[in-house]
Parts: sequence; C-alpha cells; structure tokens
Amino acid sequence: MKLSFKFSNLLGTVYRKGNILFSPDGNSVISPVGNRITIFDLKNNKSETLPIESRYNFTSIALAPNGCILIAVNEAGEASLCSLISKTVLHQHNFRRPIKDIQFSPNGRFFAVAKENNVLVYQAPCSHRRVYNPFALERVFHAAYSETTCIDWTSDSRVMAVGSKDMSTKICALERFSNLSIYTLGSHTGSIVGCFFDENSLDLCTVSRNGQLCVWECSVDLDALTLPTEQTEQQQKDSDDEDSMSEAKKRKLDEEKDETDDKTNKVYYKRRAKVYLKDSLKAESSVMLTSAAYHRKSQILVTGFSNGSFLLQEMPDCILIHSLSISEQDISAVAFNCTGDWIALGSSHMGQLVVWEWQSESFVLKQQGHFNTMSCLAYSPDGQYIVTGGDDGKVKVWNTSTGFCLVTFTEHESGVSEVTFTQSGKAILSASLDGTVRAFDLQRYRNFRTFTSPQRTQFFCLAVDPSGEIVCAGSQDTFEIFVWSLQTGRLLEVLSGHEAPISGISFSPSQAVLVSASWDKTVRVWDVFESKGSREALPVTSDALTVQFRPDGQEFAVSTLDGQILFFDINTSVQTGSIEGRNDLGAGRRDTDLVTAKKLQGSQAFTTLCYSTDGESILAGGRSKNVCIYHVREQLLMKKFEITSNHSLDGVDDFLNRRKMTEFGNIALIEERDEGQTSSSISLPGVRKGDMSSRAFKPEVRVSSLQFSPTGRAWSAATTEGLLIYSLDHNLLFDPFQLEANITPAAIRKTLEEKKHSKALIMALRLNEQPLLVEILEKTPFENVELVCYSLPHVYVEKLLDFLGNKLETSQHIEFYLTWIHQLLLSHGSTLKSRSTSILGALHTLQKNLTKWNEDLGKICNHNKYTSQYLISLWKNQQNKTQSSIEEGDIEDEILISRTEFDMSEESLHSDCTW
Repeated sequence: MKLSFKFSNLLGTVYRKGNILFSPDGNSVISPVGNRITIFDLKNNKSETLPIESRYNFTSIALAPNGCILIAVNEAGEASLCSLISKTVLHQHNFRRPIKDIQFSPNGRFFAVAKENNVLVYQAPCSHRRVYNPFALERVFHAAYSETTCIDWTSDSRVMAVGSKDMSTKICALERFSNLSIYTLGSHTGSIVGCFFDENSLDLCTVSRNGQLCVWECSVDLDALTLPTEQTEQQQKDSDDEDSMSEAKKRKLDEEKDETDDKTNKVYYKRRAKVYLKDSLKAESSVMLTSAAYHRKSQILVTGFSNGSFLLQEMPDCILIHSLSISEQDISAVAFNCTGDWIALGSSHMGQLVVWEWQSESFVLKQQGHFNTMSCLAYSPDGQYIVTGGDDGKVKVWNTSTGFCLVTFTEHESGVSEVTFTQSGKAILSASLDGTVRAFDLQRYRNFRTFTSPQRTQFFCLAVDPSGEIVCAGSQDTFEIFVWSLQTGRLLEVLSGHEAPISGISFSPSQAVLVSASWDKTVRVWDVFESKGSREALPVTSDALTVQFRPDGQEFAVSTLDGQILFFDINTSVQTGSIEGRNDLGAGRRDTDLVTAKKLQGSQAFTTLCYSTDGESILAGGRSKNVCIYHVREQLLMKKFEITSNHSLDGVDDFLNRRKMTEFGNIALIEERDEGQTSSSISLPGVRKGDMSSRAFKPEVRVSSLQFSPTGRAWSAATTEGLLIYSLDHNLLFDPFQLEANITPAAIRKTLEEKKHSKALIMALRLNEQPLLVEILEKTPFENVELVCYSLPHVYVEKLLDFLGNKLETSQHIEFYLTWIHQLLLSHGSTLKSRSTSILGALHTLQKNLTKWNEDLGKICNHNKYTSQYLISLWKNQQNKTQSSIEEGDIEDEILISRTEFDMSEESLHSDCTW
C-alpha cells in the first residue's frame, strides 16, 4: 500500500478568527481557519486550503496589491511571508508580541504593523529587488498611549491613519513633510475599530467600539503636502525678492504670507459630522461595534455589530442604505471586494462566512461549519461526498471536489453520534443523543423517516446492512440494540445481552452478521435474520471502544481501553492477532493535567478504527494529535501522521511551560474577557453575560472519527480543527513497475514512431511516468484503441484502468478516455470480475469521476435546453404578435373596402334613380 498521503484540504471550517481579505480581482476570499488559510474561489465555486501551517491560530493577514505575497501573523506574533504562486512559506519573522493589524501600502512598497502602542513600517519584498531579510524596518512611530488597533494608508502611500484604544486617531506621515508630522483626532468615547481615508484625499472617517462614527475634513489636499527641501527653495527665492522691497512692503507681505500659510498650507482637521450608529439599529447599550470596512471609490461604509447586524452607509453624508442581520452572534470581520459590490462577513462564534451582494440583496457564498466539535463522518459509496455530524445536532454534506457544503439538516435536537450512507448512496442515516435515528433523502433533501425506541434513550452507534433494508442502533442507557426496517420504519427487534453501554456496532459487508462492542469487556456476534439473537459472546482484555469489519467481511477489529487492537475471524470466532498501540498514539500535556506525559501515555487508547479498501492496513486514532496506520498481517506500525501542530489547542505540547505555572495553578487557565465587558455585567466569576453557562475554554485536540475513501486514494479525519483530508500525491512519487535498463523515454517514443502502440503502452506503464503515459495514450489512433486494449496483458490492465480513472477527473478528452475504459472492460471484464476485491478502489474512482462528469454535463445540457426553449418561446410570441398585427391590418382593409363598395353602390343607386 502507498503511504505518500499528504494534506489535501480542510472542510467543515470556513472561518475562525482574524480579518478577511478579497483577492485583487475580487473573485476569491481569503479566510484564516485556525492555523491554516483557506481560499474560496467564488468564480469556479471551489475552496482550497493552503499547505501552510502555523504554531498558533492566525489573527491578522495582509495581501500585497499584486496578489502574489501574503503575510499572516498568528496569536504569538509569528509572521509568515507566503507566496500564493508556489503556496510555500518564503520567510518567517517573530514580532514577539501580538499584532492587532497589518496593512500593505497601495503602491506595494511598504507594509505597516500595529504592535502594542507602536506602528512599525517595513519595506515590502518585491520581485525586482533581492534582499537577504525581507522584513527590513523603515520607520517606527510611537504615536499612541495605548495599544494600536487599526491602520489605513492614503492612496499615494505617503500618510497613515492609526487608531488605538486610547480613543484617538493619529495621522502619521511616512515622509518628513514640513506641514504635517503627527496630527491627533479625538472626539470618540471608545476604542477605535476602524479609520479610513477617502480616495486621493486626506479626508477620513473613524468608527469606535461604542458605535460612534466621525467624519473628518482636511484643510489641504493630498498634493499640498510639501517636503522640507521645497520649503527651503521657496524661502530662498522669497529672500532674494525681499532685498529689493521697502520695509513697509516687507511687513505687509509677511502678514499676508502668515495668513495664507495658516489657511492653505497648514494641515488641520475639522469634524464634519458625528453619528451614533446604534440609533439606526435601535439596539441595546450592550451591543458593540466589532468590525468595519470602507470602499473608497463608491464611498460606502459597512459596520458589523456584536448582535449579528450590519449597516451600509453612503459617506460622507452618512446616508443609511441597508440595515440587515445575518445571525445572533457578533460579526468579527468584514471586507469589500475591488468593485464594492460584494461584502464578506465572518462570524467567529458561529464559524460562518458569508459573501453578500448588497445591491441585489442576495448571497454569493454562505458557508458555515459545525458550531461545536465534529464528532463523526462517512464517505458516500462513490467517494464524491462526505457527511459529517457534530455536537451541535447538525448533519452536513460536503462535496470533496469543491469543498463546499451542499445541504445542512437540523432536525436533531442534540449531538449527532454517528452518520452513515446507505449502499445506494441516495440516503443518509444519523443517530443522535436525542433518542432518534433519522433518515434523510439526498434527492429531495428532507427527513423522510424517523426511528425511535419504546423508551427514550441515547443512541451512540449506528449500522446499516449491505442491502440497505435493516437499520441498527446501539444504546448507552438500556444496553440494547434496536433493529428497524428502513422501508416501513417499524421496530423489528430489540437485541439484549450486553451489561454495559454499547460503544460500537458494525455489519458485515458479505453476510447478515452484526458485531457489537461494549464496555462490559465483550464483543457479541448477532445473526439478525435467522437465529433472532446472539450467536456468541467473545471476551476481550478490557472495555471495548469500537469495532470495524474488514471490507471483505471475513475479519473484524476491536479497539480496547488498554490501547490494544484485537483481530477476530468471523467464521471461527478465533482471535487472529493483536497490536499494542498504546505507545504509538502518544499523548500531550494538557493545561489541567497533574501527571507527566509519560504517565498519560499509558492510559491512551484508540477510539476510532478504519480499514483500507484492500484490507491490508488499518487506520487508528483517538485522543491525540497522531493518527497511526498499521499493517494488519505483520502487525507493524507503517507510518504515523501528525494531524496538527497548532499549540492554540490543548494537548499538543509534550511539556508544559514552567513560566505559566504559579502557586495558584496554570496561568493559561485564566479567562480573557472581551474588551468593553465591565465587571458589573458579570454575575458570577468567569460567567459571561447572556448565557450563565458559557465559559471560555481551550479546545482539546482529538480525532473523533476516521474513514478511508472508497477510491482508496484518500482518507479523512474528523478532528477538533475540522475535517482534514489526506490524499496521495503523485507529483512527487516515482513508482516504476518491472522496470528494465532498456526502458527509457527515448526508447518509448521511438517505439511509438514505429507505430507499435501496444508495446509502447506496456513500456510506458512499466516506467510509470504520467506525462509520458498521457502522451502515449493520446497519440494512439482512435481506430486502434480496441486492438491495443485486447492485446494488453492482464498484469497491466489494472494499472491502466487505475490511471484512466484518475485521469478522467481532470482531462478534457472525456469521450477519448471513456472509449479506452469501455474497451478495457469489454476485453478483460471476466478477469477483472474475478479480482474485483483488489481493484475495488479503481472502480470506485471511476464511478466517482463518471458521476461528477454526468452531473456537470447534465447541468450544461439542461441550461442549454431551457435557454433554447426560452428563446423559441420568445420567437413564437413575437411571431404571434406579428401575425395578430397583420390580421388586424387585413380586417381594417376589408372594412375599408366594404365601406368603399357600399358607398359606391349607394352612389350608383342614387344616380340610377335620378337618371
């Protein structure tokens, strides 16, 4: 089995904390998700998590105007200079203090950092200037008396506005102007949240945390700022002219000059307006302004509040455009795109990211992760979707290709303990601690069946038989297994026999046998359909935590509390092997631990297991940052994956920092309260206002669930940070097959030129170089595909089928590769069927990609179909209008002709009478 699994993507978490950015073209949103960074491509409807990981959660990010360089700073003040082209970290710098804000100048030459009560200006790294240290300090401003909170640059990158917690805003010039050094703006009664300059102007607006908005007007334009050299030349010129003047004229000119300098040259600000934004919200006094953003070209200001509301106002007249609300939690970050049409809003408490188009009042993007910990996951049979359940009672379905959530089911009233797909992949089943098992339809997105027990109980585990007709759930309270019919929803049977809570159940994929694990130190095998009861009970060494069947159904694995993985043969009920994994899992020190990490390691155990698709390996995880993969037959540890290095989580550090230990305990356990929260608003020590049970806590790292993809090319882990996906990286892997010295790229191409297509394909498969293999396949004539597939030896058929299935995902030559696959299955179908277990991953990959192309092409065809029908209906309506107008014209002509004939006949009659 290949072990070159690399981190691929992070799902289930869209925003944690910090600021949000738009790309320079406005098509992508950059969001910090814990100690990683995710880019949401709004144009192509796809998300990607960069393979960049920090030691702590990111709090501030800044993007260069060219969109190539990203600077991300974490909670500890460690900055990473990242390239969005190569997606790597170029340089690291430690500010050694928390950073509140970081902003690039509009020209891209500098970036400013708000550190404590100082503002540090650095030279930005650029492509045309190579430097040894990218963080070259340019200037330092000691402007504020308290911590600085926000920074903004003017359009020409010469002046900065710096807001701070001392309720003032400082205007600082990067160059030493004669008429501007440092100017202070007050008038606020709260800490400054945002300060924003107008386009090509020194006018600005400031907003504070208590909801005050001040609009400031500058006395001079941006071009009126003069350097000392310009002033010296002007004074020398004036002194030469003054020598030829009289004393009276000199005195008069001096007075006029002083008055002119005071009025035109001197920089001073005048407050134009002061608005209380809470009056527009009609909110309580406890509501605080938490975030703000400003679009210079359209002069629109958006402000977010702690109650989930946000305001849109047109500046500088402070005209209210919109007053909307997206949730009941605070809006932690807002951002405008380049055109000002889209607004990105992030909520850290909800884990929500929204992109709102304010003109049409519609959502461009609306994604939200699980509010609490993600507890379980399951792959769809084709590997295209992942369903997750969380402690917040929500069931979410994620697309593995795009990384977005398709649908969220909120019918459960308590935490979801287990989720699974039916064999057909058209329905999802979920078990919850609220005492229900629910079935959801993926075609109509509704809860079509709800299973309950006669007495209310908590369901902890769930299993569905291979036919998809029987649903089983294990109880924690009554120690029983309930069996329902999925078709009718009726309770068929209650399996009793365990004497402790049931921790896991699993159906055999090949036969109607159910295995259950319990804390009573037994594993029971049930024959659900025939004997209507327990077949036998197998004792284990300690409390059983989980059970999992091998894909062929001939063996199952059980994890016990003493850190062992036991393997049993289902036919003979004999133990075939065991793995001692207590020392492999590892354990980190937690802030509340009173024992050493070595003592903790002795109490570690695996809480989740998963077999690989071929059944040769098994994944195991638990209350640790490590995931172990073992070889089942050899009972050896093959590789250990460290899922996170985020020290913002509890249980990652191997040793506690002695500087945090005091006589009263660990100083890290002290709760940090939000700004603006006074002691009068706290009723009990450590209790926040509103929810008396809401306390700040440090989440603990753990792996709740593991599962291999049915394709065998990826595996996922439901962790504290979210849904981590690890996949095989073929770009850095050279894996030849029966390679010989005479098989070279030049020899393969020469064989292809001689039109020996079968031999060239076999040689390319043995060399196993993807670009060369693609070249050989695409240069094979279409009419020779059938002959080449028929003459291909059986040993190369599986490798070629696996390659074609993976290539079908990204290639544009869909029909060509489908022809290869079709001919391979026709020529070697019987042989492949006999070895179906070994090629199960390749078949699942093929099914996944075919389903994906079927859906994408179906959407295109439906769009073209409906567009054509719409155009045809428009044409028919136009034809009907034209025909009706022609008919009306004909009727009018007939009426006119009839009238003319009637008049002529009347005249003739009159003439006849007179004659």
